[in-house]
Amino acid sequence: MVHGIPYAHKILKEGDIVTLDLGLIHKGLITDAAISVPVGKVSAELAKLIAVTEEALKAGIKEAKGGKRVGDVGVAIERLAIANGYSVVEELSGHGVGYEVHEHPNIPNFGEAGKGETLRPGMVVAIEPIFNLGQRHVILDSDGYTYRTKDGSPSAHFEHTVLITKGSPEIFTKF
Repeated sequence: MVHGIPYAHKILKEGDIVTLDLGLIHKGLITDAAISVPVGKVSAELAKLIAVTEEALKAGIKEAKGGKRVGDVGVAIERLAIANGYSVVEELSGHGVGYEVHEHPNIPNFGEAGKGETLRPGMVVAIEPIFNLGQRHVILDSDGYTYRTKDGSPSAHFEHTVLITKGSPEIFTKF
């Protein structure tokens, strides 16, 4: 699902989804981005999961403005999951970024409009929807890094690092 470590025995095959979750450090500051892509041709069901999760990223970013609340971002993401029958991973979330990859505030992919910490101009955050085709629960592998869906269902994951401004946020990571 996320943070997978490549292994020689795990070969990607046609119909899989793979997520590239990458960070970049420049002058000590970090950006974080992720994109889920199909391996060859995927089923219509998986193609829709990818498309809706990317749409949720855009919806979350649209709400990430100075004066808005973390809950405004989360509910915008969650609405798309619910409308399409997907579950939202609650154990992992968007987050602030700076000199560390995961900083304050946490930005859950669910929430209540008008609730949570206020986003302020100058904050840099990663908006990071992760949707599952099955149940929302995830497990951490014995490697201490790789997360998987508990029920083995497919998931999609998108992420951009954005600068909060008084108006529309500035996207630092583009793909």
